[in-house]
Amino acid sequence: MNWIAIGSIADIPRRGARCVKTPQGKIAVFRTADDQVFAIDDHCPHKGGPLSQGIVHGAAVTCPLHNWVISLETGKALGADEGAVRTIPVKVEGESLYIALEALASKAA
Repeated sequence: MNWIAIGSIADIPRRGARCVKTPQGKIAVFRTADDQVFAIDDHCPHKGGPLSQGIVHGAAVTCPLHNWVISLETGKALGADEGAVRTIPVKVEGESLYIALEALASKAA
């Protein structure tokens, strides 16, 4: 896989997110309370709300518009809601964060 550097884990507060703009759209990169890092599309499958502005709890984020809960691990809506967002492989090496370019290109096609 080709990995692209997107910054440092310190750039993202615990239980927060930052956005990365790509040719295929905005990617939200989340950091959990226990320093796990996940990357998903920055739009809720319900009404397109900005997931990067949601509340992170455990390995999930709650959309700020209509309270849909999205798994950061699978991208799937949790509970009775249905839908999913694209997940992007992310890795941490030391303090540096990387996302996989192939995942962006292959899922956009």
